[in-house]
Amino acid sequence: MPEHYSPVQMIEKLIGFDTTSAKSNLELIDFAENYLQAYGLTTRRTASDDGKKANLFATLGPEREGGVVLSGHTDVVPVDGQPWDSDPFEVVEKDSRLYGRGTSDMKSFLAVAMALVPEFSGRSLSRPIHLALSYDEEVGCLGVGRLIEDLRANLPLPAMVVIGEPTSMRLVNAHKGCQVQRTTVTGLDAHSSQSHRGASAIMAAGRLVGFLADFAEEKKREQDDARFEPPHTTFNVGLIEGGTALNIIPKRCSFTWEYRALPDDDPADIRARFDAYASDRVLPKLRQSAPEADIVTEQLARVPPLKPEGDSPAEDLVRRLTGANECAAVAFGTEGGLFQEAGMSTVVCGPGSIDQAHQPNEFIDLSQVEECRGFLLRLADWAAGEAAG
Repeated sequence: MPEHYSPVQMIEKLIGFDTTSAKSNLELIDFAENYLQAYGLTTRRTASDDGKKANLFATLGPEREGGVVLSGHTDVVPVDGQPWDSDPFEVVEKDSRLYGRGTSDMKSFLAVAMALVPEFSGRSLSRPIHLALSYDEEVGCLGVGRLIEDLRANLPLPAMVVIGEPTSMRLVNAHKGCQVQRTTVTGLDAHSSQSHRGASAIMAAGRLVGFLADFAEEKKREQDDARFEPPHTTFNVGLIEGGTALNIIPKRCSFTWEYRALPDDDPADIRARFDAYASDRVLPKLRQSAPEADIVTEQLARVPPLKPEGDSPAEDLVRRLTGANECAAVAFGTEGGLFQEAGMSTVVCGPGSIDQAHQPNEFIDLSQVEECRGFLLRLADWAAGEAAG
């Protein structure tokens, strides 16, 4: 007989795999695939270019169009430098909470779904339930795109997707998009006493960073979408590096930055304004001393926003299963926008609080685990045709 896990036991199992984004997730995927196949699910993998990471897509019930995808990412953010009170990759239960990296963001959703597979597989489902486990969500939703491409090319298209990111089991139908860029400035090195012979890449990069800071303030003044906290498009410069020594005018500087745009804000316009400032205001000054100077910006990741749908089957279903009367919006991004762009009605609803995500001593309340379990059992009733309305 296949091994059986309770929801808490499955959470413990998945947290035990260190799937920090910089590492492989294959041990977790191997476990999940073997476990799901043992209960008769059909599975498909899609791998990263180097083969060190993979997505997993599995189906319960009939292999036909329609049904719902339960989607979540397998990777977690690093724990380096965080003051944890226990091993982040070993679940500790205390005061009706489960502590561990990924308990809230977002292995618990996947774990509860997987723990219920034995019960699901014993039902006669008239609508399919799919599980989608992806890689590299935390670094820009890089993996799920391949899963979606494979799904659209080779499998019957599901009708709906529920992203199990932590919303405290609230129904969410909108989130901001995210664009990640890296800008590299190339100047000309020289002795620091001869500034007229050099072109400082760091000084130029500083002007560009200042432009982003001013841009952020502009958005803050002009936008006020009460659905989101904060209620405007935001910017962040997260990494910067450059220079060789204090007495050398730096030839090179690069910085990685992002903007999280409101769903109705135009991300292309934001990038175009940055590029125009770089080429019209900053680059000419560099080239006065260094004709070969350059500023190059490359997009590293794109996470489209999730937008409210006028007629949303996914929203209607989750309302029915949760009893929710209202929809919320969140500032963080998910793979939801990618599924939505691929033609599948999508919402976000999962256990745990985003306030715990990425934090030391991350936890999920056991009451949230139980609420998620009840939600998924009602989903199985719907998939079996019971209470389908």
